[in-house]
Amino acid sequence: MLFRSRIPTPLSATRFRPREDLFAFRKESDLYVAEVAGSGERSVDLFHSLTSQMPDVVDFSMECFRSGRSYIGEGLQRDEVQEAIARLKVPLVASAGVELAVFTADEQLSLSAMLDLWTYAKTDRWLAMLIERGLEEAADLPRRSWTVKREDFSGAPELVEAVTAAAERLTLKLT
Repeated sequence: MLFRSRIPTPLSATRFRPREDLFAFRKESDLYVAEVAGSGERSVDLFHSLTSQMPDVVDFSMECFRSGRSYIGEGLQRDEVQEAIARLKVPLVASAGVELAVFTADEQLSLSAMLDLWTYAKTDRWLAMLIERGLEEAADLPRRSWTVKREDFSGAPELVEAVTAAAERLTLKLT
């Protein structure tokens, strides 16, 4: 009994999700698709940082499930979009329920209402960027055992206000 090792207690943060952030990368038709599985906070941070790798002029859309409003803007400066996303980070992580997309004709970064991160592109350039950011490629990702329906997103007035303010700041059109 002298050399008995102590069994580490699992952290509550890693008990129900993988310890490392994972992504699956595949080619679908003529697009390369990356699906990232990680914590909501990590996905929002990655979405924000990966936006810096987009071209200088992008299109941007937001759909707020809580308010039922959708916004879109075309030909926006990437830096302004990235600043708006930075302002949304805290309310997004706290409440979720907003789909965001930064896109061009050749590629798209998307953050789902459940804070899942996706990339779509005509080239495989996102593969190296995800690996550089410490994500591990996996053939299959663990599936969430729960989900929230669109109509179940309610409340969160701070998030609705932040989305509305971002739309006004970027002069997005209500669709």
